[in-house]
Order: sequence, then C-alpha cells, then structure tokens
Amino acid sequence: MSSYSRQPSHTRADIALRGVYEISKVLAVPGRLESTLANVLTLLSSFLDMRHGLVTLVDERGVPLNVVGIGWSEERARAWLGRVPERAVAQICGTGMPVVVHNMETSALFPEWSFDGPLPLDGRVSFIGVPIKDRNKVVGTLTIEQIWDETTTYHAADEDVRFLTMVANLIGQTIRLLEMVQRDRERLMDQQRRLEKELVREPAVPASGRGKVSDVGIVGSSAALKHALDQIRLVARSHSAVLLRGESGTGKELFARAAHDFSPRAKKPFIKLNCAALPESVLESELFGHEKGAFTGAVAQRKGRFELADGGTLFLDEIGDTSPAFQVKLLRVLQEGEFERVGGNQTIKVDVRLVCATNRNLEEAVARGEFRADLYYRINVVSVRLPALRDRREDIPDLAREFLRRFDEEHHTAHQLSPSAIRVLESCYFPGNVRELENCIRRTATLAHDDRIGEDDFACRNDECLSATLWKSAVSPPFPIVQPRPRDLAQTAPEPPRRLTLDDEEEDSEDAPVDNVKVGRRELVDTLEATGWVQAKAARRLGLTPRQIGYAIRKYGVEVRRL
Repeated sequence: MSSYSRQPSHTRADIALRGVYEISKVLAVPGRLESTLANVLTLLSSFLDMRHGLVTLVDERGVPLNVVGIGWSEERARAWLGRVPERAVAQICGTGMPVVVHNMETSALFPEWSFDGPLPLDGRVSFIGVPIKDRNKVVGTLTIEQIWDETTTYHAADEDVRFLTMVANLIGQTIRLLEMVQRDRERLMDQQRRLEKELVREPAVPASGRGKVSDVGIVGSSAALKHALDQIRLVARSHSAVLLRGESGTGKELFARAAHDFSPRAKKPFIKLNCAALPESVLESELFGHEKGAFTGAVAQRKGRFELADGGTLFLDEIGDTSPAFQVKLLRVLQEGEFERVGGNQTIKVDVRLVCATNRNLEEAVARGEFRADLYYRINVVSVRLPALRDRREDIPDLAREFLRRFDEEHHTAHQLSPSAIRVLESCYFPGNVRELENCIRRTATLAHDDRIGEDDFACRNDECLSATLWKSAVSPPFPIVQPRPRDLAQTAPEPPRRLTLDDEEEDSEDAPVDNVKVGRRELVDTLEATGWVQAKAARRLGLTPRQIGYAIRKYGVEVRRL
C-alpha cells in the first residue's frame, strides 16, 4: 500500500515534496557512491511502503555493474546480484520508460520469482521500476517491490511512479556530478605536472658550506658519479629503454629524472611508479587506466600512467618485483606501443620512453624463470650502473652537508659538522648508501646536544647503529652489487680464493699460523675494507682460515674499524 493513503493530513504532493527535499540533502553529502545510494533507499522506505528497494547501475550495454539495496553492505549487494530482475531492468534500460507490474507472480518478467513471506488476505506484490538518466542516457534503474491489497488504487501507483522518477533524476544528476569531479581532478593533475616541468630549476651554484650540486640536483663530484652522469647524458639523447642498476638507496629516481631532463622529451611529463608498492590488480589499473564500471568503485574513466606519460618518460622502479602475469601485459605495450584500459576494448597508442630500475640480479631471475627473458631484453637496451656510496666516498662530506642544510631549513635550526664528525662519516661503510647517510644525518641532528655535531653524537659511537649490527652479523652483503664496477674507476675485483705466501722481504715467525700462510699488510687492509671489516668474509677472499687472518691482523697491528 502506498504511504500516501496513510497520510490523511497531508496531500500526496506535500509528501513527495518533503521526500525529494530530504533525499536531496542525502545526495549532497560527500561520500562513497554505494553508501550514499543505500542511505537514499533507506530514506525512501520511510515515504513508501517498500518491501525491497534496489538501485542498479549499468554500463553502456545495460549490463548491471553495481547493485545497492536498503541497509546492505557492498558485499551483500554483490551476493544479491543474481536476484536482480534482469528482464525488467533490461526493459527499463531499453525503453527509457518506467515499468509497473501489478502482480509479480503472474508476470512474464519474473519467471522464477517467489514470495518469501506471508501475504495479507487478497494481497499481491507489485513492482515499480524507473530509469536513472544522465541527460538522455540511461545509467541505471531504481526499482521497488510493494504489497498491494484490495484497498490499493492504481492512482496511488501512478503517484509512486512520479515520486520515484523525481528521485531517480536526483540520483542521475549526482552520478553526473561525480563524473565531472573525476574529470576535473584528472585535468588538474595533468596541469600540475605540466607546470612542474615549466618551473625554473634552482641554479647549480654552491651555497656557503654546501656541497657541489649538479644541474639535475645530484650532489657530488667524484669520478664514479661523473662517469654515471656522463652515461646518462649520452643515453638521454636517444629513445632507447634504460635500465638503472644498483643497490638500494643509490638514488635511482634522481638518475631517472636526469635521463628525462637531458632528453628531447624534457618538456613532456615525467611519470613514476613503484611496481613493488602495489598489488598486481591495482598495478594494472595504475599503468593502463580503467573504464567506468570496470570494477566496484570505478565511477568514472581514468587514464593510466602510460597514457599520462605519452610523449614523455615513464619510470618504473623495482621492475624486478613484478609478477610473471603482469610481465606479459607489460611486454605487449613495449613491443607494440599500444594497450587497452582495464574493462575497455579501445586500443590506445602511446609514445613513451621507458626507464626502469632494480636492485635485483635480473640475470639470475631470468635463469630461475622468475623474470621473462623477452621482457629482460626489452628493458635492458642500455644499462647504467649507479655507484654505491662506498665507491664515491669523497662525496660523503658534500652529501652530509647538503642533508644537514635541508634538515636545518625544515626545522629552522643551524647545525655544523665538525672535522671529527666528517671523519666518522668517511669511515662508515653505509650499506644503505645515500638513503642511509641521509637518515644518519637527520637522526644525529635531531638528537645532537649542541649546534656543532661531533663524533660522539653519532649512533655508531654509542653502539646504537642498527645498520652496523646487521652488517657485522651478515655472512654476505645485504645489498649485493648487481653489476661489475668500471675498471677505470674502482679497484680490480679480488681474484678467486688462493693460498698466499709471505712477502719476499718478510721472514717466517715461530708463532705463524698453520701452513705458514701469510699476506701482505696492504692487501690485508684492502680486503678488509672491501668486505666491510668482516673478518670471516675477508678470510674466504684471501683463502685463509679465521685463525690465520686473526694472526695477520695482530702481526701488522691493524686497527679493526667499527662500522
């Protein structure tokens, strides 16, 4: 029975006007679309004698995408998707007109319908459905079920249809508004990226007490760093894919940005994405975009990173952590330069320069079948190794001062690094590279008692350095080098383990270790430096036993450094 017949003190027009007013207030509150529609149905039930109420949003072909019921959670609504009166919804969407069924039990639109509760005497269940339109396009339906008895009139049903049509119009306007907001958001994001590219970069003039900063914001002047930047400048002139290889914390994103800024694409977008930070389903949507209705919550079309980077550069960090299934999809884009959005069938062509980065050994991953060989050859057209911080120790003072300057600007303080503090930093191994150095500076500046930072302010001088603890206990370096160092910039890698004899000018000693095996002081110190002062590892490289290397350290009076 219509609630209009139970409101003798108000006309039907008054009740409809009040209902439209209350529902419009609900639709004006920002929130998830599903929650808002559920609240609308709950409020609608207070004005109509509804047994059930559904809002069904459909795609361009009329296929139901989202279903929302009174007081239902999204999970329960999805479970009821199979009970949606598909024929009735299809008829409403096809004709764009309301559908009224006075008795659902005898209607051909509901062949498998059955009532799940007691009916009053001479009662029947009716169905009313109206289209939800965005201008002249049907985007969904609003349907209700009512129990009629002998007192219900057809005139009351007509009034209910008018009321539901007004509510459906409000819902359609809300959906259109959400789509406009989404489009404006994408437009503003694109505009922001363009404006960022047009900003003038800070001049590369060293400030007082500030290390040398390159024209791409990379601090340092060491030979290893200059070699890497020279490679980036050469690579940037072409459109070939670049693979940045190096340990974690070496600044891959900065070098990727440099490859973009040095290239002819510098005025186009630079888009970045960390592949390891997202699950595979989300990663696909982020890279390729999605169409409206592709999944729950996809209320509007969205461009992916490939589309946003058209004409520019796309930086994919941690490419080695992607799944084999995703690698297949990525390979197709690289081979053909085209893709489809998630949930779409329109092929989109893009012109994107790809820069990838990884700290994994991709060759081993390919051999184990964890990384596709064809994708490996696609992204590894030009490989650039980024030097670890231990390979550019002369940059440590400049980097430390730059990080301290940024800290002081952020916290409105003024700190200085004493010579003893610089010596401490230069003696550290920094397995976490530049990122670890920055964290060390920020922690030390935060806990320092004075503005002048000394050696006693560092955590490693108080047995509180977690990195040093992890490094000492590690059998192998926690951040393996994934590519050989350039021969002209680093010492030659140690030869395979071998037995070393005494230097020609040295004599045997009675307390020498077993087998009378010895090593020169310089070679001993160099090996200890290369292995982070881990004696067990240094012994293996030199072909000695732990007892023998301990004897050599005592013999030459080598001071073991604390990292």
